Amino acid sequence: MFGWSRTQTVPRMRRVHHLSSALALIVALLTAACNAEAAPQAAVVAAPSTPLPSATTLPTGVPTLVPTATLAPTETPTPAPAPTATPAPDPMSIEAMRQRQYLGSPFAIEQTLAPGVNYSRYIASYQSEGLKIYGLLTVPNGPKPATGWPAIIFNHGYIPPKLYHTTERYVAYVDAIARSGYIVFKSDYRGHGSSEGEARGAYSTPDYVVDVLNALASMKQFPQADPNRIGMWGHSMGGYITLRAMVISKDIKAGVIWGGVVASYADLFTKWRHPRSDAVVAAAATGTPGAPRGWRNALIEQHGTPEQNPTFWNSISANSYLADLSGPLQLHTGLADTEVPPEFSETLYKQLQAAGQTAELYTYPGSDHNISQGFGLAMQRTIQWFDKYVKGS
Repeated sequence: MFGWSRTQTVPRMRRVHHLSSALALIVALLTAACNAEAAPQAAVVAAPSTPLPSATTLPTGVPTLVPTATLAPTETPTPAPAPTATPAPDPMSIEAMRQRQYLGSPFAIEQTLAPGVNYSRYIASYQSEGLKIYGLLTVPNGPKPATGWPAIIFNHGYIPPKLYHTTERYVAYVDAIARSGYIVFKSDYRGHGSSEGEARGAYSTPDYVVDVLNALASMKQFPQADPNRIGMWGHSMGGYITLRAMVISKDIKAGVIWGGVVASYADLFTKWRHPRSDAVVAAAATGTPGAPRGWRNALIEQHGTPEQNPTFWNSISANSYLADLSGPLQLHTGLADTEVPPEFSETLYKQLQAAGQTAELYTYPGSDHNISQGFGLAMQRTIQWFDKYVKGS
């Protein structure tokens, strides 16, 4: 048995050995084949000097290698607020009027008139916003003071522009001031007399105030005048112009106003009883069709009533800027005035006192809008005021 067992065992072990060798050979061949396939692909990927083509141009089957980078977290910036444009002030506002330039021009003597008692008279012209504006100019006779004559810019009241003539109206007023040793210049305003431009009124456009401030600038250039001694006189609408000019320009040494339209716009709407004015305001405020036209109506349509838009109406009212008044102001009013309420002057006087301004108020019982009753006394007070605050300054 021992012999049989040995002779049977040896052949079986040889078969196992041969099988193992065959298996090892097969594994080696497969490994070599796999390595042979992988080698070209690895060479394509690892080409050292050629940049990688884009994924869309790589040959089919070639893996795409996309480098990645880790970005540091950043805060999302808060967008800056869009700048908001500051609306330009309305041309009628005091602030807008202060931003303008008033250059005027040298006076041009257009005509020599008959002289006054102790002064010469001329029709002169000057420039205002490119318009040729005419006016009455008086110059005292005699040797000119070292610094020049004191001067008064004279602002007339409302006269229908088509009826206005340079040498008519206010003759006695101009004469009284001129013979007291002052240069006087009474601007015609645009659209009046021979002056160029359109007469659009004083209360809803800056036109007449612009013309007067250009007259002031022209007077400062006049060789006969002292540029540092210029005052202003105004009547009725001219009082409105004077008050506005004195809170816009610092060059007016003192002012005098007779029967002036010197109330706030809110008071002009409610206390100035001109024909149809109440109907105009009421119709415009309620939107009634066919409302009468007028400066009140036009402004209300654009800006609302003083109650609806007090900011706008205060911005165009000189009464809101009395702390900036350029100099002392004297007021005169006839208590029988049916054109402009005496209350306007009385209220302004109280407002001037509250603003700490130097002011005087004179009332004339029984006297009319022109202060015809009491004219001499009112003019005497006017000259004394100018002598103190214009000529003597």
